[in-house]
This record gives sequence, C-alpha cells and structure tokens, in this order.
Amino acid sequence: MNSPHRYNQTERNAIDKVIQERRDMRHFNRNPVDAQQLIHILDAAHHAPSVGLMQPWRFLRITNTALRQQIQQLVEEERQQTAAALGERQEEFLRLKVEGIIDAAELLVVSLMPEREQHIFGRRTLPEMDLASVACAIQNMWLTARAEGLGLGWVSLFDPHTLAELLKIPEGGKPIAILCIGHVDTFYERPMLEQLNWRQGEPLQQHLFENSWGSPSPLLNKQHEESEPPSC
Repeated sequence: MNSPHRYNQTERNAIDKVIQERRDMRHFNRNPVDAQQLIHILDAAHHAPSVGLMQPWRFLRITNTALRQQIQQLVEEERQQTAAALGERQEEFLRLKVEGIIDAAELLVVSLMPEREQHIFGRRTLPEMDLASVACAIQNMWLTARAEGLGLGWVSLFDPHTLAELLKIPEGGKPIAILCIGHVDTFYERPMLEQLNWRQGEPLQQHLFENSWGSPSPLLNKQHEESEPPSC
C-alpha cells in the first residue's frame, strides 16, 4: 500500500538519479561557483539530521590562496605516509589522484564543534553520533552539489591536529573533512576507484542480514522474483 505522503514519480526519479549519479570527484576545472549555489549547498548541510539537534558541524571556507596551498601540502604529506603504509600497493596508490584542492573553485573544511561533551542526548552510549551527524550534513552537500551540476570531493588524507592548528580551530574541535567543490568537465561514469580498478563495490546482498549477523535475508530474493517477467 502506497503512502498518501509519497512523492510523485517524477520527484522520486529525480531523487533516485542524484543518489545513483553522485560521485566523489577529484578532477575540477577553474570556473567559479556562483555564490547562491554555494549558499544552497551549505543550507542543505544545515538541514541535515543531528542527534539531539546538536548541529555539530562547523564550516570553514578557505579563500586565501596561501592557506589553500598549506592545506594541500598537509594532504601531500599524509598521501606519502599512506602510500608507505600500503606496502605492495604503494606505487599503484601514488598514481591515484586523491584531491583537487588547488583546482576546485571552492574549498571548505568541515569540523566537529568544540565542547561536544556537554551534549548527552543520544550520545551517552554512542558519543560518535556527532560524527555521524556531520556525515549526514556532508551527504546532503554532495547530493545538492550533484543536482546543481557541481562536483564535490571529500578529502580525508590529513593529520587533524595539524590542520586544526593551522586553521585556529578551538581546543576540542576536530576537522574531519576537506571538501573540494567546483565545476567539472565530466562526471565519472562509475566511482573513480572502480574505474581505476583500485577496488570494486560489493552487491547489497552481501551487506544485508536478517535477525542475526551473517544470516542471509530473503528480502532481495523476493524483490528479484517479483521483478521477473512471466515465463509465458
């Protein structure tokens, strides 16, 4: 039975399309992003759900060229250390493009707020829910950017303490994402790491259990049976 609150087919198709076509982008051109588009993306982030309505996200827009270069250098240092830790895949990793910090029109650093310990609602046993809330905000940004025809790339290769010092983030705050936002010449047809054979995504059925861990769910089998055409 369909809910009376269900969106119409066109609206549902649009939601499905932006989810399926969202990509973690690394290649940008230098075209500027309209200010209203950036505000729209940030407003979408601010409408994300957050545990206890704590809204733990803080956004730092980086417009200083020298500061952007310093951030890029921090990422490069971590890129080299990550490569060394990968052992036999080191050279393969170093060939990957992992950021677009210099090329992207807009650069944002997303940080957790300081003094988060005072927020107990929903976090008493799961304090990491503040991080989950910020991740929801970033996902909203990703989907909105894609709907606007803009690329967004989440860079996580950096030392958070060093970046916090560079950006004068108060004690207790923690940067968790460097976001590159800008125009792109084309979106990847599939996730970049799949296209470059770094890793292939796994099907949903390998990640769905029923009643106990590891117990396969018949839900997807039922969907497959219902979608199969009649035999005659």
